[in-house]
This record gives sequence, structure tokens and C-alpha cells, in this order.
Amino acid sequence: MRLQALILGLLCCLSALGGYAQAAVPAVVDSVQAPAWIDRGDRTWPLTPGFELQSGDVVRTGAGARAYLKLAEGSTVKLGEAARFTLYSRSLHPERLLKGALDIAAGAFRFTTDALRRARGQRELSIRVVTATIGIRGTDVWGRADADRDLVVLIEGHIELSRAGQMLELVPMSYMDAPRGQPAEIDRIDPAVLHFLARETEIEPGDGASTRQGKWTLVLGDFGSEQEALDRYDELRSAGFAVRVMPRAAEGGWRYAVRLSGFANAHEARAAAGRLKTVTGVEATVLSAR
Repeated sequence: MRLQALILGLLCCLSALGGYAQAAVPAVVDSVQAPAWIDRGDRTWPLTPGFELQSGDVVRTGAGARAYLKLAEGSTVKLGEAARFTLYSRSLHPERLLKGALDIAAGAFRFTTDALRRARGQRELSIRVVTATIGIRGTDVWGRADADRDLVVLIEGHIELSRAGQMLELVPMSYMDAPRGQPAEIDRIDPAVLHFLARETEIEPGDGASTRQGKWTLVLGDFGSEQEALDRYDELRSAGFAVRVMPRAAEGGWRYAVRLSGFANAHEARAAAGRLKTVTGVEATVLSAR
């Protein structure tokens, strides 16, 4: 049966991830405001909290989406909507010393290290934002890449940038504006403008994000037919929602529920249900935490 093959494949995937975890992964997906995807080679999955990233993985977010990635040395990468992010790591022990690069091909990002994590690990990282390369010594950097320009804001710390032969330095609360085909300019940023920009990468309460700790669930259909359940599963996962099929014994046979889990409370689950309906047209029922 197709469902049995799907479950077997999932178990094999989890087993492989478990083996990889023993070697220490460079980053783990912490929170997802779907739709979002992970590309690994020629395979694509919907992004889900707890997914362990490997070097070369590409994270993509859809319209209205957000994603938080926890790096092994303690920092967080926050991605806004329509982002394309690639992680490159060349570390044997990334939790001690994370070496590599973070590529932002499109969309907004924020690289931040909170005070409690600053002593956890060291890093030798650069951030590449299309035309600019950032040497990271700062602990809080926001930026965006789009078709017209690259924008980098230093909130805290110190960074050096190289772009088309220019060598630039930013001090806290300053920014680089780099229009395509023109020299970059540096100026101070108004806190109100920064607050507005930062919302592009923030997951706020009520946004409907799923997390590794969330216990509330959405039910996206309960079917007596395995094929109908798998059709719904394929539809929603292709759309960037990490649903699962949960079979259960019922009178006269089996039933198959399609579920999306990981929400902190009913409010978050309802917000996610609204977004899912907007994107896919599929209605959801909120299932309380047990």
C-alpha cells in the first residue's frame, strides 16, 4: 500500500537524520510560519520545526511566511517572506566553532545572537547578500536582497563589508544601501524605520507559526479512503505545509486523518488555519492539545 511505503520512507528519513545528528548539525529549524520549503539536492520537503539542516541546504519561504533557524554556535537566522537562504558549513564541530557562509539570494533576513548564547560557541562566518559580503563580528544584523538593491543594517556590534571593490564598515544603527550597478552608500538609520523593517523577519504572537514545542494540531480532513488522504497530503506538502497522515482503526476498516501540528495554543492554530485556507482553499479544524 502507498501509505505503508510512505511511512517506511519517513522512518528511514528519521533514522538517517538521527545518525547525522550524532555528528552535530550546523543548524536546526526552530519555528515556521508556513508556507516554506527545504531543498536538498533534487529533493524538496515542506519546512518543519526540528528539521536538521546540512551544508548546502536551501531554505525557501512563501508569501507571508517566516522561518527561524538556530545555528549550532547559538545564533539565530530569521527569514522573511519570499526568502531564499543557503547554509554552507565546513565545521566538524559546529557547536564549538561554526565555519562557513550564509547566502541570502532573496528576501529579508536577521542574524542575531542573544545575550545568553554569546558565550556558547565561536564562529567564522560570512554573510553573502547578492553583491555584498559581510564579515560577521556583529551580534545583530538585518538585511534584505531584492531585484533593485541590497540593504544591510547593523543593529549591534561591528561588521565589515566588501562590494565591487569597495571596503565598507558599519557602526551600530547605521546601514548600507547598495542599488544595483551603483556605489554603496552608508548612513545612520532612524529607530522607527528599523522597527518597521524588522517586522519583515519577526514572528509575532498570533502569526500562526509552528514550533518544536507546540502541542495543538489542525485536522485538514478525515478520510475513509487512503487514496483521498494521500491526495490531500501531496497537495498540502507541495504547497509548503508539513502535514502528516495519521491512520487509525475504525469500525469496518481504517480512517486516515491529515494533520498539521506544532502550535502553541488555539489562537496560533486558528491563525495558521486561516493562512492555510487562503493559500490552498482547504478548511481546517483545531484539535486541542492533550
